[in-house]
Amino acid sequence: ASGVIGDRAFGRDPRVVSLLAKSLMHGLLQSGMANCGKHFPGHGFVRADSHTDLPVDRRSLKAILAEDAAPYGWLNTTLSSVMPAHVVYPKVDARPAGFSQRWLGDILRGQLGFGGAVFSDDLSMAGARVLDGEPVSHAQAAVAALNAGCDLVLLCNQSQGGGAVLDALISGLTEAQLKEQWQPWEGSEERRLALLPRGPALAWDDLMVQPDYMHALGLLP
Repeated sequence: ASGVIGDRAFGRDPRVVSLLAKSLMHGLLQSGMANCGKHFPGHGFVRADSHTDLPVDRRSLKAILAEDAAPYGWLNTTLSSVMPAHVVYPKVDARPAGFSQRWLGDILRGQLGFGGAVFSDDLSMAGARVLDGEPVSHAQAAVAALNAGCDLVLLCNQSQGGGAVLDALISGLTEAQLKEQWQPWEGSEERRLALLPRGPALAWDDLMVQPDYMHALGLLP
């Protein structure tokens, strides 16, 4: 149903999605790149665009886990990281998934067994600028995301104008940490470091003649 997702998704059937996503993730890992699954638990059943609005998905937790979120459990050992959606699922939590300990801690990590890093989605999006019915600053949104279980927060397209918005975010996070309004989760540093390449990347020409790649090409119809 989501126009903003559209062909950014692999498909409608979670089994097909998982097969295609695992192939892509495997290829990325073979070439030295980490991967990220998004937007947890699912963005496809809402029409609103979270860049400009706060989408609401009124399905039950059972329905979401059986469809959209199923690949996250099936691929939990292959996924390097996950990005939650700026979407509210009111039958599970009143907050968007990226600001919800229920979604990130209880469901993603606890129920689905995901052990990698969690990125927030872009905190400049409209779906991240209102929490509990109140407007929030970038720093307040970042603190909420980190407290919910994110290991890293993203603020995208805000580097122009001398980076004042980024400076304000960093200052706000520093102040919040000094006031003990948030602290990194246990294991968060290790999860962030695990995203870094473990060796130098192959040059493009070398990658194109790598035996695994050449073998994979031979399998294509």
